[in-house]
Amino acid sequence: MSSSAAPAPAFDPWQPSFVADPYPAYAVLRERGRAHYYAPSRQWLIPRHEDVRALLRDRRLGRTYLHRFSHEEFGRTAPPPEHEPFHTLNGHGMLDLEPPDHTRLRRLVSKAFTPRTVERLAPVVERLADELVEAFVAEGGGDLVHAVAEPLPVAVIAEMLGIPPEDRAQLRPWSADICGMFELNPSDEAARRAVRASVEFSAYLRELIAARRRAPGEDLISGLVAAYDEGDRLTEQEMISTCVLLLNAGHEATVNSTGNGWLALFRHPDQLALLRSAPGALLPTAVDELLRYDTPLQLFERWVLDDIEVGGTVIPRGSEVALLFGSANRDPERFPDPDRLDLSRTDNAHFTFGGGIHYCLGAPLARLELAASFGALLRRAPGLRLVAEPRWNPGFVIRGLRELLVEV
Repeated sequence: MSSSAAPAPAFDPWQPSFVADPYPAYAVLRERGRAHYYAPSRQWLIPRHEDVRALLRDRRLGRTYLHRFSHEEFGRTAPPPEHEPFHTLNGHGMLDLEPPDHTRLRRLVSKAFTPRTVERLAPVVERLADELVEAFVAEGGGDLVHAVAEPLPVAVIAEMLGIPPEDRAQLRPWSADICGMFELNPSDEAARRAVRASVEFSAYLRELIAARRRAPGEDLISGLVAAYDEGDRLTEQEMISTCVLLLNAGHEATVNSTGNGWLALFRHPDQLALLRSAPGALLPTAVDELLRYDTPLQLFERWVLDDIEVGGTVIPRGSEVALLFGSANRDPERFPDPDRLDLSRTDNAHFTFGGGIHYCLGAPLARLELAASFGALLRRAPGLRLVAEPRWNPGFVIRGLRELLVEV
């Protein structure tokens, strides 16, 4: 290599330039091998699509290890006692459980969160998206993230759960603080904020659940209270954790998919012009291509419960793997010309909603919200344009824009 050649980009999730564009570093990881130990986070990075697909379904890995081992047996240190409210909240949600607990909980939640539930929400989602975009256009534009991307999924989840309008302003700050703990090596301050939000949000939901027990409605919380199967019901903590998971997973992903997606369109004017010419025909494939091209969830962590081998590298029990969704979604072994945005791409097996038993239960709702907001903006703001280089949030695991300034 000549001395003038640019150095290979490094995997550095705390570096702003990496957060802004991690994809060149992913390409280097894929070329150099199938498993890479990353000492700063004590994780094995898995960058290739086929390996991510296989490990998402491999029962030798788990989102938790506590169903089989104690912290000491697994070679890990128990979390500090002062973090207990966060771990209680997080540990009773489907995303961080393994069978048989995961199977039971998902079965019960699925009785309340049905395709019919999502179908019934479609007119509400479309109305909310249209109202937000109408107000945004009337202002001549502004920050698309703040004005459209953030309020839409919060309003939809709040509508689903039956949270009164006057209480909804609290949801976004709670969600953001709790999700801060999902970043790599969160700071002590991030942990304090997550614990405080966990306590406050749990207390609020406990009161709301009690109210729904006394007077059930048509909302999802009432459905969770009523969910019953084979003698099982959801515990109060499981209901609380499920509601928080629905808000955090659905809201954060949809907000960042909206911002990231519009930025991708602005940077690919040919594809934006194509979408504007035929939104009805292209929106279904366009939504999935935007989700693939710049996924809001860059990695998914799994614990190694029994030794595994990836590409000749033995990863021992007690290790943690980081399945790099963002890298897998750009793997040329799976996606032809993966760095090209192609809104008509149909063979699109991306991992933005995960895979295996932890595949996102809210994926249909997320697609509905994205189609509604993109569709409303395409209709009402056909000349939408970017007016300033966007700023990224510092987080890498949940990756999205701080703001996206546009004019109509």
